[in-house]
Amino acid sequence: MHAINELANFVSSFPAEEVLAAGRETVSMLVLDLLGASAAGIDSPLAEAARAAALESYGEGEIDIWLTGMRTSIVGAAMANSAAASALDIDDGHRGAGGHPGAGIIPAALAVAQALGASGSEVMDAIALGYEVGLRVASCRPVQTIETYSSGRWVNFGVAAAAARLLRLKPDQTAHALAIAGCEGPMVFLNATAKFGGSSIKEGIPPAVVAGITAAYRAQAGAKGPIELLDDGGRFSRNLLTGNLGSSWEVQKCYIKPYACCRYIHAAIDAILTLRKLNRPILKLRIETFPQAMRLANERAPSTLEGGQYSFYFNCAVAALYGRDALQPVRPEHFCDPQVLELAARIELAPSLEFASAFPALTPARVILDQGGAPEEMVVLHPLGDVGNPLSSKQIEEKFRNISRNCIGSEWQDEIVTVVTNFHAASAAALFGALVPSHKRDSEPASEFAVSAC
Repeated sequence: MHAINELANFVSSFPAEEVLAAGRETVSMLVLDLLGASAAGIDSPLAEAARAAALESYGEGEIDIWLTGMRTSIVGAAMANSAAASALDIDDGHRGAGGHPGAGIIPAALAVAQALGASGSEVMDAIALGYEVGLRVASCRPVQTIETYSSGRWVNFGVAAAAARLLRLKPDQTAHALAIAGCEGPMVFLNATAKFGGSSIKEGIPPAVVAGITAAYRAQAGAKGPIELLDDGGRFSRNLLTGNLGSSWEVQKCYIKPYACCRYIHAAIDAILTLRKLNRPILKLRIETFPQAMRLANERAPSTLEGGQYSFYFNCAVAALYGRDALQPVRPEHFCDPQVLELAARIELAPSLEFASAFPALTPARVILDQGGAPEEMVVLHPLGDVGNPLSSKQIEEKFRNISRNCIGSEWQDEIVTVVTNFHAASAAALFGALVPSHKRDSEPASEFAVSAC
């Protein structure tokens, strides 16, 4: 049997009650976290451009662009919501995959579910299965064959799986949906390009959402894809791809990010936050990390939001000077803050042979901090939010409130938290209603994309 057929049979046939038993609370927390990331990123240039493009190119429709009162098509809304969710690099991730599943799979699943009138439990079921497929495809690639860790290269498989489950496609249709999505997802960019230099392309997740959703609907209409797509044993390890389906769940192996920057940087930030004594000057700050991290742009004085997200110097300086809250999310004023720029210019960053084989399983760092007296040193192997150092449900909710506070008032936050917490036992319509601004709920949907998002 082809690998895609095995995955398709699993997606189409695995009992919903077993999916939810395995990861109901996990899925709820991932949805809440992703909605927070979307609220935090909603006024970013990336998200604003995506909303404008969605309404111009897909037209008006019945599917919500979250938190705005605007509506467009299934694909347009999913794409726009995905852009907001991935804009600030504070969305969930997975170490084996080396990327971000939630910013693609959750917006896609919710958009399709809204169109179909699905229940909350059906949406959670589809999300868990989407994560399983997308993350297995990403994680089964032998490291030496990986051209890019950009999430857009594999999250399309997870999107197609989630959409296929909600559409109740038959196994053969689901197989073709996965094959079409896999062939037509974005190429994004190879490692030789200026990936982290401030381009709004970033991970290529929104176009992967478009590819995955349309693949499922096309397969439903009879379109075919190359079923043998994942059978190349040199590029996809079959055991990791299809072994033990249903006995363990990749959705439970995701990390949640406490800081709005590339995950590569988080171990260093954790160490700095632990060692830093705010009443002392920073005489020297040295960071040693895994070699892959040196491929980030690492601008000392980034001028764009995207440039800042991929800079050890900038984020570690912000953390040292202003603490955790300044990275939930990053405040625009820090890009021209003379104290941040002065410290960023002095930070030492070097690859460590000790961590040479750590990635992608680990993203460790050693920090050496001189604040007068003897320099202090700390190694972090599992940054906060990892499976080995997880955030609690309370911490995830606190993060949601922190990063969404500029967009969502406290009462609106309470409503969203309550709905997401009880999502498994309710109609998904309750969540969609909670994601519409109160002044828009009893009025006609906005047709002008220039309306303020929040």
